[in-house]
Amino acid sequence: MPDLKRIGHKGADLIVPGNTLASFDAALTAGVHMIEFDVLSENVDGTGRLLLAHDYHDAERPDVIELDEGLAHFATDAYADVELDVDLKLGGYEDRVLAALREHDLVERTLVSTMEWPTLRHLRAAEPALRLGWSVPKVRRDYLASPWTRYPTYVVLGAARRALPGRAARAIRSGAVDALMSHWALVTPRLVRAIADAGGELYVWTVDDAEKIEQLTALGVTGVITNDPRLFPVAP
Repeated sequence: MPDLKRIGHKGADLIVPGNTLASFDAALTAGVHMIEFDVLSENVDGTGRLLLAHDYHDAERPDVIELDEGLAHFATDAYADVELDVDLKLGGYEDRVLAALREHDLVERTLVSTMEWPTLRHLRAAEPALRLGWSVPKVRRDYLASPWTRYPTYVVLGAARRALPGRAARAIRSGAVDALMSHWALVTPRLVRAIADAGGELYVWTVDDAEKIEQLTALGVTGVITNDPRLFPVAP
């Protein structure tokens, strides 16, 4: 079975509430190769503090921490072999995130992912060495979770699955991005082949089922993002 990059979503959100130092530590203990976490500006115009939060409701947590504190934690020796997936929820604060990564000497260990193409273009010009991931589809909630939206969502996903391999391969070959961050429902053997042939990486989110992780591993995806890194097979 192909090697798989094990990625903790928000750290290990089903073990310890995510986007916290304790959740990152739980992911590290579970043996992840990469930790995904969210960065959101305090204000919608990109100003204010940079918080580790998925949305503005999440940003109101009493234990919310700032980006600099999180990066300082990742810069310690304990995390020396762990990569970072810094997911930017909005645009407008890209330069400040990049400056913080540079300050903590974490650019080489980091992939910045986002659904926002202006952010990807801006970061590619500002720091060509920074790995970039295009996250798809561009949605803010899981429409497959509700019986009221599940069927129409599958219809839309069918069209997206047909178009995505070509679009993603072109984006990678052009140098616009290095990776595709795809919802699991969009992943097909054709997409896996297209990304591999283009020289890119394919990361799949967010998978909290051991059987599905095994299926994706067999397809040859680069990595799987999960809320519970304990679901990954025990390393040999």
